Amino acid sequence: MHIDPLLVLASALVGFLVGLTGMGGGALMTPMLVLLFGVTPSAAISSDLIAAFFMKPLGVAIHWRRGTVQGDIVKFLCLGSVPAAFIGTWVMHLGGHSPSGERRLQVVLGVALVLGAGAMIARFLIPQRASKATSPFVLRRAAIVAIGVGGGFMVGLTSVGAGSLILVLLTLVYPTLRSDQLVGTDLAQSIPLTLAATLGTFVFGHVQFSLTASIILGSIPAVVIGALLSAREVSRVIRPFIAGVTLLSGLKYVGVPLMALGAVAVVTFVVLTVGAVRTRPTPSPEVFEVLESVPGR
Repeated sequence: MHIDPLLVLASALVGFLVGLTGMGGGALMTPMLVLLFGVTPSAAISSDLIAAFFMKPLGVAIHWRRGTVQGDIVKFLCLGSVPAAFIGTWVMHLGGHSPSGERRLQVVLGVALVLGAGAMIARFLIPQRASKATSPFVLRRAAIVAIGVGGGFMVGLTSVGAGSLILVLLTLVYPTLRSDQLVGTDLAQSIPLTLAATLGTFVFGHVQFSLTASIILGSIPAVVIGALLSAREVSRVIRPFIAGVTLLSGLKYVGVPLMALGAVAVVTFVVLTVGAVRTRPTPSPEVFEVLESVPGR
């Protein structure tokens, strides 16, 4: 089995960013494999799904210990996402491994990246509503299962969606849930989701073991390091710009010309910069009271 040192280092960078920001690796790892290492889309998607299955348990353990996993939501998400993810890998298999099939899959992947990036940017720009203690929690089963079906299918087909599309759709259904609850819930359901997609890749024969081993070898330790070094303010700054890079990668996949990509890059940078300024958290009055009580101020 051949291990590519350069791929290990690149995977470590992606794993570090995933651990640091909590964002899904599908929007980062798959474009890197296709654009920088020339891996076919089907092999890149399959390898990323397997690596994701090994990366996610750490984050789930942290969120479970903090009590931020909504078990009822996880159950109904999995009811839709697990079978849909397996079907997604089957649909990818139907596309075949011919150059034309890989090209079609690359376009589909590009569309998924654009949708995922748009969802991540929207979540960054749209302020979250404050939770109301008097608002009862209502389990919207049909909506949750539908989110699971759509997100699971996209993950199985493209490896993109668990950390972007599903998370944003959950935000729309449960706007008063805290961000850590949304992330913990999405992360918990993504383990059985990626397991189903991983089984599908083995059944339908898309796995390249040397490629997958290099990714796992680099990404797993880096995820741990990134999670240990993660800080809320650092993550808040980095996340939107990762979303911008994901958007440009998706547009590149669907064949947008270079000049148009440059224009999109400039507009995206301006929008994200303005959004970062507008959404900068303001200290609460209690913080100012504490600061005023500090000697010497």
